[in-house]
Amino acid sequence: MANEEHLAKLQEGIEAWNAWRSIAPDVKADLKYINLSGLDLSGINLSGADLFSIQLQGTNLFEADLSSK
Repeated sequence: MANEEHLAKLQEGIEAWNAWRSIAPDVKADLKYINLSGLDLSGINLSGADLFSIQLQGTNLFEADLSSK
């Protein structure tokens, strides 16, 4: 299950999420088992995040950072 604090930050929007990631780059974001299907996540920084078993059907990931670090 995803970390509730990380999920809450994601729900604040991409701008808030990316700002948090820029000041806390060493935190491994835990987003396991969540459904992100159909969302517009273009430009999001998910580098190094734990994305195990997430759902991304129809999600816009244009220019998203999905690198493993």
